[in-house]
Amino acid sequence: MAKQYAVRCIYDSIANDKKEVTLSERVPGSKSITNRALLLATLAKGDTTLEGVLLSDDSRHFLECVKDLGVDIDINGRAHRVNIKGCNGKIPKKKASVYVGSAGTAARFLAATLGVSKGEYEMDASAQMRKRPMAPLLKSLSDLGCKVKYPEDGNEGHFPFTLEASGFGSDSITINIDKSSQFLSALLIAAVLSPNDFTVNVEGSHGMAYIDMTIRMMEQFGVIAEKAGSGKFVVRAGQKYTGKKYVVEPDASAAAYFYAMSPLLGLTVQVPTLHFDSLQGDVNFIKILEKTGCKAVDAEGGIILYPPKNGKIKGIEVDMSACSDQAITLAAIAPFAESPVTITGIGHIRLQESDRLSAIATELKKMKIKVEEGKDYIKIYPGMPQPSVVDTYEDHRMAMGFSLIGLRAEGIVIDNPNCCKKTFERYFDKLDGVITKLVQE
Repeated sequence: MAKQYAVRCIYDSIANDKKEVTLSERVPGSKSITNRALLLATLAKGDTTLEGVLLSDDSRHFLECVKDLGVDIDINGRAHRVNIKGCNGKIPKKKASVYVGSAGTAARFLAATLGVSKGEYEMDASAQMRKRPMAPLLKSLSDLGCKVKYPEDGNEGHFPFTLEASGFGSDSITINIDKSSQFLSALLIAAVLSPNDFTVNVEGSHGMAYIDMTIRMMEQFGVIAEKAGSGKFVVRAGQKYTGKKYVVEPDASAAAYFYAMSPLLGLTVQVPTLHFDSLQGDVNFIKILEKTGCKAVDAEGGIILYPPKNGKIKGIEVDMSACSDQAITLAAIAPFAESPVTITGIGHIRLQESDRLSAIATELKKMKIKVEEGKDYIKIYPGMPQPSVVDTYEDHRMAMGFSLIGLRAEGIVIDNPNCCKKTFERYFDKLDGVITKLVQE
């Protein structure tokens, strides 16, 4: 892919065409579900076949890590199918080195599982992932008896590190999830390895939609995590994950970029097989788009989103803590609203692949859009974005989200579009296809 992608502005050609336009686009499998399923299948008793798997940088790193740990895996990339011989809760290799790349799920999930297993495991990550928080999870693992060792020039609480693990030294642990809900998901999935009932006490409430996904998927693979009051979960001893055939849902995060085209371009949009009963919290982004004037119908073939009847996007104030990955997406269409759009509850996105809150503000200001940036919120005022080269900060969601602006404003260029391979490696090919289809219609 080229080092830059010039987005083609198609708004005027669509707006001047009086016929109703419908866009139906399939998207890859869910990253969040794929990576959870990979670990659950790895720990399961028996074989698992995963269908509809997302094959991206993140999932490929996860798969390589699992293979490096001695698990037997067969990958059919063309069919998006992965077969895994489960290890029944016992990691085959007692000494191994794994590299998680920039995959936060691989980083947190594998660290928790290896940290309560028995063995010595060296873990490293990309420069980007080395900056992201790991300290709360590593502290919990230390409290459980795992020795966490860093290289002499290392940064405590961050990659790289070595885990000298000896199983569970306690039947309970406390974890703070203010910086990432993945810490809690990781411990819940690994808790089944405890010989006794295991209790996880939680501080903070960030990202609980992702925790619900984890608990529902654990149950699908045969393990119950009980909610034992506010901020407490218990995984009873004697349970096992069981191998099965499992179909991964389409990625609601990827679908959001196409659903956002509904209010942005005045389109009716459907993503096949995505429904409101999805395991994924990001499906709620469609509900947020309804607040801007759209109307959603959960049809048999997938959710259909109709554009605002008057063609105008309403300004809104919305807490996006439950689907914060889409804060960038909403920010991208916000300049075209009738009144300001305020996004709250997103302070934690400063600690993701980039400081996303700052990145949103910086890039919109470059386009001459008025923005107010707070510690955990951003307010975006209406205005026509001016030509600009978007710095993507090696962040896939900045690349994909801000590409939407260029569909309605001239002169928007995405720098380093290839960073989207982290989760949606052919996004810009898909976008080219959408543009061609819409203009031809």
